[in-house]
Amino acid sequence: MITMIRRAGEMVKEVRERMRGGEGSVELLHVFKKDELKGRARLFAKITLQPGCSIGFHEHIDEEELFYILRGTGTVNDAGKEEVVKAGDAILTGGGAGHSIANTGDEPLEIMAAILLY
Repeated sequence: MITMIRRAGEMVKEVRERMRGGEGSVELLHVFKKDELKGRARLFAKITLQPGCSIGFHEHIDEEELFYILRGTGTVNDAGKEEVVKAGDAILTGGGAGHSIANTGDEPLEIMAAILLY
């Protein structure tokens, strides 16, 4: 059994420009690093998109991505269908399906994200 406490000040912040062909900057706060997740996941992070920023359309093959919206409003392209999402909503994409997300609101869009491997 493993128990690990990661303090807020120990988390690694990363900024990606035009992530997956999206617009603007995407801030990722890596809660746990890939090597700490023991091969069952490759991402567990808080993602922040400022107004007008987005993550471009991409597919998840042999994995699933979970989004839980913490704050803000956005639009998700769910395999070609656009849906408005807001705080409290959750999105699951996997099995080869694709998605994108954009902050269409006027405050930061904050998302908890995990990518789980099959």
